[in-house]
Amino acid sequence: MKHFSTIKASYKRRKTLVRALAAAGLPTLDAQSGTIVEAMWKAGFFRLRGVLVGTLAFQAYAGPLGVRLDPRPLMTQDADFAQFWGISENIGESMPSPVDVLHSVDESFRKIPHVTDPFVSTRYRNQRDYAVDFLTPNRGSARHADKPARMRALAGTGAEPLRHLDFLIHEPERSVLLFAGGIPVTIPRAERFAIHKLIVAVERSNQAKSAKDIQQSRILIEALATRRPGELASAWRVAWQSGRRWRKKLEAGRARLPEETQASLLATVEDVGGD
Repeated sequence: MKHFSTIKASYKRRKTLVRALAAAGLPTLDAQSGTIVEAMWKAGFFRLRGVLVGTLAFQAYAGPLGVRLDPRPLMTQDADFAQFWGISENIGESMPSPVDVLHSVDESFRKIPHVTDPFVSTRYRNQRDYAVDFLTPNRGSARHADKPARMRALAGTGAEPLRHLDFLIHEPERSVLLFAGGIPVTIPRAERFAIHKLIVAVERSNQAKSAKDIQQSRILIEALATRRPGELASAWRVAWQSGRRWRKKLEAGRARLPEETQASLLATVEDVGGD
């Protein structure tokens, strides 16, 4: 009983802190996103070295970087969860089935069959058209191309293999999303998120999403150039040295940034020492 009282008091203090941070202007999750990420946290996803990516992860940079985020690049109707296949295969533990976790939040979530394998799902969607996606880096072999990967640590659920995702989720960092008593999450390092957004913006056919990618990248680059210039320059160099195709995409993505942001990025890379 005493232990329960301690937990309850701690949760109440954390809720008060979350409200104070929200009042100070830090972004908070909408109810649907918050309950989903909280359920995944409680199910053990982040303990199993999973990483939250996408727009929900972007929100978590406001506090650590000390930036105010415009509401427009925060709007989303999906939650993206990523994990390396090798970690999932060998970590030796498993969380409950993601569909069961999602049903604990909203019974209307349904599996969406994958286009290349109708018996595997990497996406779940509810009646309000909110999507939850599970992702994993493309392992490079043609044998695995476009085929969903079975993730052992995620109770065997499928994950969509994506190029460049290994760069994004390498050595992630910790943060907290403001919802209820606060949700501890693992997210990509901010500098890798910023550079990765330049790459995916070029690859997208959806121009609205591409513009959102560039906007998120701009916000982070401008903050990182001041607060974490060494890390920003290092992430750029790693991506730049990954090959000719990467360099072509990086140049195209950089060209979409405002001129002042381009100049800040180039100056940061040159000052720290890089290409």
